[in-house]
Amino acid sequence: MGAPGRATRRLTHANGADRTGLGRLIELTAAHSAGDALITVSLAGALLFRLPVGQARGQVALYLLITMVPFAVVAPFVGPVLDRFRSGRRYIMAGTLFARGLLCWGMAGAVHSSDALTLFPSALAVLVLSKAYNVSRAAIMPSVLPADIPLVTANARVSLFALVSAGVGAAVSTGVAALAGPEWVLRATMPLFLAAGVVAVRLPRHVDSPDVEVEADVDAPVRPSRWRTTLSVGQVVGEAMTANAAIRVQAGFLVFFLLFLVQDHHLHGLAPEAALTLLALAAGGGGLAGAAVASWSRSRSPLLTVLVTLAVTTVTTVAAAFFFSLWTALVVALVGAFGQSLGKLALDAIVQREIGEEVRSSTFGVVETLLQIAWVFGGLLGLVMSLFAPGPAGLAVVSAGLAFSFVWLLAVRRRRLATVTPEPAG
Repeated sequence: MGAPGRATRRLTHANGADRTGLGRLIELTAAHSAGDALITVSLAGALLFRLPVGQARGQVALYLLITMVPFAVVAPFVGPVLDRFRSGRRYIMAGTLFARGLLCWGMAGAVHSSDALTLFPSALAVLVLSKAYNVSRAAIMPSVLPADIPLVTANARVSLFALVSAGVGAAVSTGVAALAGPEWVLRATMPLFLAAGVVAVRLPRHVDSPDVEVEADVDAPVRPSRWRTTLSVGQVVGEAMTANAAIRVQAGFLVFFLLFLVQDHHLHGLAPEAALTLLALAAGGGGLAGAAVASWSRSRSPLLTVLVTLAVTTVTTVAAAFFFSLWTALVVALVGAFGQSLGKLALDAIVQREIGEEVRSSTFGVVETLLQIAWVFGGLLGLVMSLFAPGPAGLAVVSAGLAFSFVWLLAVRRRRLATVTPEPAG
């Protein structure tokens, strides 16, 4: 291992992370995120930049719909399966990685032959498996948490390394795609996922929670079903999920709204390639900043963090709608990515703290489904608005939605706090 590798190992294994297994989980998730970035770049090259703008819109809309409809059906079943097999979490995580490696090889052939009938279902399967990995990783975080690291900080450390790894992977894959084509990016991704699957199997054994058998008791009250328990997440988790869903709608909207505005030459100031590069850098920098702030912050109120994040995202989007230009678009892309990153990390900590282990994976499955649907809805909205309102009007629509969500959540939080009965003195 060279000097960069040793330096990275010191960072990932700091503060007791080497003893609990958090360090290995960080490195595994970094490899997972690099693989996802490689897939994203290769599919972007196949779906967008090889096609005229009008045809690309149709392909993107089809991709978004295909990923949303089956995901809403399949993903809620991922969490319950993971909860049922808590004693084999390492092997489930490894299975998702092995399967994605094989699917990458198949997608490479589909991209080379322009076989959309194979490409889109394979891309959907890769997406669902990626979410299954994320659900498993989030559910096991409390079992690898060192004693002196808060949950938000630990989640942020994982996210920070994942984002850096994804950025490096995206940069490398862009160069490979330009030289050899996106199909070779997918082929190169297969061994990365296969190697990561081997690392997943070698995670510490305490990652696997023993399946506890409960003896039947005729006098015991009837327990609610798993679905009822999962959907009854409580007010705090519900408020955090709603705020994050609003932020995800804005994030999905910005990706496709700004992308097609640039390609249609509605954002003046720079050449389209330079504008897209700056927007990508702004979004990547915002995500890194969100993870860095969460890693540095010692806040014990993650719900307050989520609400402040939503407020900042709302104000920035409103300002960008009034002063619309390429440069305000860069600012709103940066702040939107910052809000998406920080808000999700705080939400993960809330679920890990508030939800019992027996339904934690199921709850994360519901969370991931809600956020994915919100992002896809925002993406479709951005795609449509880029046709009919290519300018401040599009951002004004999203600003109104964000403002409504924020005001409504403040009212809900105020009512909830007002119903809390203080304990009697003494």
